[in-house]
This record gives sequence, C-alpha cells and structure tokens, in this order.
Amino acid sequence: MEFSREAKLPTEFGEFRIFVVREGDKEHVVLLREPLAEPTLLRIHSECFTGDVLGSLRCDCGQQLHFALERIAGEGGILIYLRQEGRGIGLFNKINAYALQDEGYDTVQANHQLGFEADMRRYEIAGEILKRLGIRRVRLMTNNPHKVWDLTRFGIEVVERIPIEVEPNIHNAHYLRTKKFKLGHILLKV
Repeated sequence: MEFSREAKLPTEFGEFRIFVVREGDKEHVVLLREPLAEPTLLRIHSECFTGDVLGSLRCDCGQQLHFALERIAGEGGILIYLRQEGRGIGLFNKINAYALQDEGYDTVQANHQLGFEADMRRYEIAGEILKRLGIRRVRLMTNNPHKVWDLTRFGIEVVERIPIEVEPNIHNAHYLRTKKFKLGHILLKV
C-alpha cells in the first residue's frame, strides 16, 4: 500500500484534501475535511461509474455519494472511494449484469448468472487507510451492515451507523428491494 502526496481539491461541496492510495493495480481515493475529531464521520463508497459519473437512476450510488460529500463538507470527516466497481465485478461485467436485469433478473441473480457472488467487495483496505490516518473510532454513513462488521473485524470501532437512504424511483425500486431483502441492507423507504 502506497500513499500519494496530499493536495487541495475545491469542489461544489467545499474544499477537501485529497490523496490516493495505491493497492496493487487499484488506486483508491481519500477525501478529508477538517475537523477530523473522533469518532470521525466516514463514508466508504464503492466506485459506480454509471451512478457517480453518469447520474444513473438504476441505483442510489450517485445520490449517496453527494449526500456524503455534503455532510462531510459541513461537519468534517473522511470519504474513502474504493475502486471496486459493480460490487467488485468490474464495469464490463456490471453492464452485462444490467443487460440480464433488463431481461428480468434481479441484481443478485444477474451476478450469479455471470458466475459471481452477489457482492465481491472487500473493505480491509479502508480499515488499513483509517489505521494509517490514526482513526480508530468512526460514525459510518451506510445502509450496509456488512461494512460495519468488516470495519469492526479490522479493528475500527463503529460507534454509530448513519443511514444514507435516498428516495426510491421507478428505475431503482426493484434494485433497492433486492438490496434490502437479499443483501440485508437497512432500508426503511423500500
């Protein structure tokens, strides 16, 4: 694991400090906004090109990212942007999974049809980044209880889980129900 130098990053949400963590062939992004008091406000966000960049309505990723950036800009905290597109299957396979979803499969069934587990993401790199930053206690913005469990397993105390739920729309309602009922995400609006 290798850390780049830090730089300032002015955004529409405010100014952050940015650096990149190289892990093999993956480069993860870390945004920081002072103050970094503990427990530190944290969002671990997995890359979603279609949602984060293109504004796709098939998922809730882009909206969650914007919510997290606004909250961190206002309170201080950390966003760790992990390069694990499509729940870890990559963009190519994610688009193939989209095609299967267009045929009636849900997101879990589509991954299985392609020979993948429902969710192949890992969060130990986030735990390592936090430890290197001296962060041991966090307030985690997530609906995914597996992130809480993984961080705890890697020695980070999650003192609070902050919901980061967006309003469902006609394009992502089935996807969100699948996340809730098949993947265990804590979603109250579905």
